[in-house]
Amino acid sequence: MHEHLEDKHGREVSYMRISVTDRCNLRCTYCAGEGLEFIPHPRILRYEEIMDFIGMARNLGVQKIRFTGGEPFVRKGFGDFMIRAAERFADMDLCVTTNATLIGPDVDRLAAAGIKRVNISLDTLQADKFVTITGRDHFAVVRENIDRCLAANMTVKVNAVAMKGVNDNEVGDFIEFARTHPLDLRFIEFMPVGTETGWDDSRVWTAAEILADARAFAELTPVVKSGERRHGPARMYDIKGGLGRIGLISPYSDHFCSTCNRLRITSDGNLRTCLFSDKVYRLRPALRHAKLGLEQVEKIIRLAGKNKPIGNELLRRMRASDHGVCKTRMASIGG
Repeated sequence: MHEHLEDKHGREVSYMRISVTDRCNLRCTYCAGEGLEFIPHPRILRYEEIMDFIGMARNLGVQKIRFTGGEPFVRKGFGDFMIRAAERFADMDLCVTTNATLIGPDVDRLAAAGIKRVNISLDTLQADKFVTITGRDHFAVVRENIDRCLAANMTVKVNAVAMKGVNDNEVGDFIEFARTHPLDLRFIEFMPVGTETGWDDSRVWTAAEILADARAFAELTPVVKSGERRHGPARMYDIKGGLGRIGLISPYSDHFCSTCNRLRITSDGNLRTCLFSDKVYRLRPALRHAKLGLEQVEKIIRLAGKNKPIGNELLRRMRASDHGVCKTRMASIGG
């Protein structure tokens, strides 16, 4: 076992997000809707290379891998790949973030392989609004596949990007959805990441505002567990008499940078140490170099991880300069 990776702020990395593609079958206004130029296939990490990354990440002390996109299930063979990864790395926590439009046929076999957790993006509970946000009429499929995941005894987290003027009038419906389903419904503040996303400070529905609005519909009790904020960004609330919970993720109004434990690998093999920074470290050339390979990749990751920034400092500079913090498409970063 190699020495675990810790940055100069004392944060130990235990979580890696790996994007398998920047392609998506939806065109959400705040994400993939920005453009249709995708990374050419030869520059995308091969599944075998991703396996190598996971093994190296385990040596660095990473315990959790989340596969992201784009939409992971758009990539051919992703379900099979995830099952192979679960078999090879049974000691690691492997999970996936998806829009749940394509996961249906794979749910039962993923669960049987040991994939027990899934994050599903769903920004509205209204079918017509779903079309407006995503550009596609797949709401019924997403709802059906959420139910399939629950039926397979998966732990389901539904993530909704909170936007004023878009879904802030649905808080009662979201609360009722969480009350009647055994899942976590998590609101994520609209972030100034990417270009042409329509982001504006006036559209940010903050965590404090969401909580105040939600309490008009239910009695909410904070979930207090030892070290919970260390292991995830969401502040969770039980719903009195409910099956599920409500969560608030506040990267914009109340950052959790001091406990950030994650690194991101993009689908074209770049390392990003902070979501709010366009700084990347190119890993793919070293990985594919006959004389360098994984040993050099690990050296790059260790050096970059040591200098992992505090994202909130980047946000403060953005507010002072009135410019966005990150110009890369969210679909290309991997969320």
